[in-house]
Amino acid sequence: MPDFADRLIAWQHQHGRHDLPWQNTRDPYRIWVSEIMLQQTQVATVISYYQRFMARFPDIASLAAAHEDTVLAYWSGLGYYSRARNLHAAAQRIVERHQSAFPQALNAILALPGIGPSTAAAIGAFAFGAQGAILDGNVKRVLARCFGIEGFPGDKAVETRLWALAQSLLPHTDIARYTQALMDLGATLCTRAKPRCTACPVSAVCIAWREGRVAQLPTRKTKCALPERETVMLILRYGLEVLLEKRPAKGIWGGMWSFPEVARETVLNDYLHQRFGARALRVTSIAPFTHTFTHFRLTIATLLVDVAKPLPSPGTMWLGLDEARAAALPTPVRRLLDAVV
Repeated sequence: MPDFADRLIAWQHQHGRHDLPWQNTRDPYRIWVSEIMLQQTQVATVISYYQRFMARFPDIASLAAAHEDTVLAYWSGLGYYSRARNLHAAAQRIVERHQSAFPQALNAILALPGIGPSTAAAIGAFAFGAQGAILDGNVKRVLARCFGIEGFPGDKAVETRLWALAQSLLPHTDIARYTQALMDLGATLCTRAKPRCTACPVSAVCIAWREGRVAQLPTRKTKCALPERETVMLILRYGLEVLLEKRPAKGIWGGMWSFPEVARETVLNDYLHQRFGARALRVTSIAPFTHTFTHFRLTIATLLVDVAKPLPSPGTMWLGLDEARAAALPTPVRRLLDAVV
């Protein structure tokens, strides 16, 4: 469709987003950080995190030199923490292998940790004017509706078809504005719910609009009930300090600091004695709550345990409440910490 790109470019120029903190720059570092933060996270949520992150890590060198705990602390609450670990690792690789200069070649960008084809293309387009197709969730929705693509976009065959379509639609010029237009269209008009089709620049050529199938496309994945899991967190308190435990790099909240977790049937004093050489002085239950991940739902029961004479334990640290709040904490752990007075 030869005029698809032209319509989007003209629309973006007049109606698109132009004042986001990471726009109006060709700095690949600023663009890269924004693209990683925007993966699976809405713009409104990202803005404050982005501004705070850039103030602390203004360039690749400062990010590479930082301790991982510091990077994670500035990511705390944004979720999908592997993004922060990959960002940090990629910065260190850029310093070591590219003399602190963000690489321009698409294959070199793609080789960095945490960067897939769509993210690499977006960085290339915005920073270097490179030709490359993007295909995030918003773009999949736009293309599926406009071109009547049936099937769940996450299925391999459907995704392959969408990639080929996205590649075929690339304009010869103004790639950065076209790329931004696709993002803006999916985020502001061609939304999952209540799309504003009458304001859409490509509604005249949109198959879903013409056939009254906007609500049916893209095809949704068959919903399955989320698996249910449960855990018990221990807020161990000694005087005015609480204990935090470093989580393994892999798994949920990888590399973050959390409260120790135990199974419901754990004998508390046996665990405290074996792990910390401590005993419980007082135990208070905190109302359980549920935290939902992408692939499961976790019910967290919590015990606030005042302990006597704890011994040092590898991978843990005792911090005052204010220090603990400044650590790299997952959202549910921060919620629990706020309940400690």
